[in-house]
Amino acid sequence: MAGHFEATPGGGAAVALDEVEISILRSLAVQLLELIGPGDQPADGEDPLAALFAEGPSEPPADPALARLFPDAYGGPEGSAGAVKPEEEQELLERSAEFRRFTEVDLRSGKRDDALAVVRTLDALSPAPDGGAVLTLTGDECLSWLRSLNDLRLTIGTRLEVSDEDQGEEGSLYRLPDTDPRKPMVMAYLWLGALQESLVETLMP
Repeated sequence: MAGHFEATPGGGAAVALDEVEISILRSLAVQLLELIGPGDQPADGEDPLAALFAEGPSEPPADPALARLFPDAYGGPEGSAGAVKPEEEQELLERSAEFRRFTEVDLRSGKRDDALAVVRTLDALSPAPDGGAVLTLTGDECLSWLRSLNDLRLTIGTRLEVSDEDQGEEGSLYRLPDTDPRKPMVMAYLWLGALQESLVETLMP
């Protein structure tokens, strides 16, 4: 599965996908939507404007994949270079909590919108007799796809516990035996990376 994007007039891009690739992309995007969640919908009788300005959580998500998608803004003590004094550590935690409280709702909404754009553009395809199709994206859709492909790779990479050393051409991801139960997800992870890189290269001036 080595689809390669090509530029289209108006700043968009197009790629030929076979039936299996379309199915995989749609399935992964739907799973990403389920992971992110439906968002906070106003209850019956609730002011929609008040719901719009609702505050988000102050604690990082317990799910490691979600924590990777919504990391602490200030890195926390683990992301700080050198030893961190207790008072500095507490300040980092408080600043991250405050930032998360006022931004995570919008961040989740943006990621949902991007994943929905992937699903909708795939659903709008007109399949060829062989079941494949040419996916043609506008400039805005390309950006949604780039962000969603990145979110998918972060999610899968977290589930696989992928490190930088694993990803090079000599890395362990390329040497997994076919009997390894992680192999299908590793193949999807590598394919999404190639697709993302192809789209980035196509959009570069």
